Amino acid sequence: MNHPANSRRHAQPARKTHALAAATAIALLGASGAGYAQSAAPADSTMVKLIRGLMQSGALKKDAGEALLAQAQTEAMAQQQAQRLASASATAAGGMRVEPGDVRVPYISDTVRDQIRDEVKGQVMAQAQAEGWAAPNETPEWTKRIRIEGDVRVRDESRFYSSNNSDIAIDWAAINQSSGFDVNPNTNLSLPPLVNTRQNRVSLLRARARFGVLADISDSTHAGIRIATGNDDSPVSTNQTLGGGLAKKNVWLDQGWLSYKPAEWVNLTAGRFGNPFVSSDLLFSNDLNFDGLAAQFDKALPNRDVALFGTLGLVPLEYSSDSFPSRSQNKASSEKKWLLGAQIGASWKLNNDNRLRGALAYYDFRNVSGQVSQPCALYAGADGCSTDWSRPAFMQKGNTLMLLRNIALNPLDPAGTPQPQYVGLASKFQLLDLNFRWETKVAGSLGLRMDANYIRNLAYDEGGMFSRANGGIVNNFGGSGGTSRADFKSGGNAYMFQATLGKPVTLARGDWNMLLGYKRIEPDAMPDGYNDSTFHLGGTNARGYYVGGSYALDKNTWVTGRWTSTKEVYGPPLAIDILQVEINTRF
Repeated sequence: MNHPANSRRHAQPARKTHALAAATAIALLGASGAGYAQSAAPADSTMVKLIRGLMQSGALKKDAGEALLAQAQTEAMAQQQAQRLASASATAAGGMRVEPGDVRVPYISDTVRDQIRDEVKGQVMAQAQAEGWAAPNETPEWTKRIRIEGDVRVRDESRFYSSNNSDIAIDWAAINQSSGFDVNPNTNLSLPPLVNTRQNRVSLLRARARFGVLADISDSTHAGIRIATGNDDSPVSTNQTLGGGLAKKNVWLDQGWLSYKPAEWVNLTAGRFGNPFVSSDLLFSNDLNFDGLAAQFDKALPNRDVALFGTLGLVPLEYSSDSFPSRSQNKASSEKKWLLGAQIGASWKLNNDNRLRGALAYYDFRNVSGQVSQPCALYAGADGCSTDWSRPAFMQKGNTLMLLRNIALNPLDPAGTPQPQYVGLASKFQLLDLNFRWETKVAGSLGLRMDANYIRNLAYDEGGMFSRANGGIVNNFGGSGGTSRADFKSGGNAYMFQATLGKPVTLARGDWNMLLGYKRIEPDAMPDGYNDSTFHLGGTNARGYYVGGSYALDKNTWVTGRWTSTKEVYGPPLAIDILQVEINTRF
């Protein structure tokens, strides 16, 4: 059975040969004058048959073919009548007789012959250009609709920790990814997993590589696939730390999407795609991709200096396991965590030197908060607790956390009952996001861009968190060591300011920029799992500044350096400084 692609490849030369042969036949036949050829007597003249054949093959348009057919039939009839008269005259005069089986080839005028030649030539050339064989080195048409893109970055990163930092920083993410941590001191004397807070890490060589294929299916439909490196399946970083005994590195599916534009001003996207919202890395990391559905709107107003834009997003964050609990005949009901996002904004060109852009967004993180379980008798062999699903699939650090399991004690040995716990987010998250940008020129033609971002968690409620946790809050207490509500410190606000001087994107050789910025992120201003993984090494409960710059060594190749200095907002001291020097290229 022939593959469709092979059939198309064979069909193109066949159509080419057929069309060229037809054109040659018309030219040769049209060039001949009136005469006779010895052949079997046809019902129609040879010219009539040829025109009909060209019409059936599509090499000759129907309207032009019918006109030529009528003319050819008329001329054939006239020639036949003239032939009979000439034959009779010749017989009477003793001249040459027309024998049975002789065929009279009608005469075609120069005008008609030129019209046929031009028509066929136009049809053949149009077909050749459409199918990609008009020129010897022409590529097939479908290859013109496929594009590739990618980038490579090599970074040297150093992390510097203050010697005054607290040496007890629990790795809550590691607890959630394991079988839990036993909080009963009678059955567990070991410490929970801890993150490094005092030992510097100098000259970590890291690389990032991304490769994508984009397809223009039609003017309205597009699709794309991208793969990327990464140490793990973290949603906020595609960095790969080098070393590891020179072992091969991981590659992940970074994007896979399709989009459709029902109108010029709206674009619908489904799959896994880049951030569809106008935002900064205060909330969403630049490496973060979104799963689900997004609708983007962009409409310029009649004066063309103002454009309105907007986005609606439906993002599934996590589904509970279909087989939970795995060792129980009674399975738990399905639980889903969602992000519902809506944004509206406008961009305004004031003049050639000044542009403004503003956006207002609302993000509703549904069902992401932790829930205390029903009593679960783990000592009796229960396979997990009812709300184990509510622990976050990915977290960095900073959010207020609560214990999830209501573990029943063994009545025969209550003090000796192990109590392995998971943690979940104590707060709810409904975010109001204000984003502003001003682009202008200073010192003549030097570009200056000012960015500001403010985020407020409208669902932040300290009393609600303590009520939801039922006394199980485990972090974000002051540095005094107390764990009562009076010692609790958190907040629901975050903001950022950033100034960029020079070319924001350094693509041409000699382009450069310098930037300076400041961020403050209170512990429960947002979920800590989705923002920039460099600032304070990711998460919330952080404040500090960053400074850096870039210079383009060549086309699409540039070097960048950045220094970031951060501290905690509340709680035990945690100061982290980070130096990054890197070279980037894109294609």
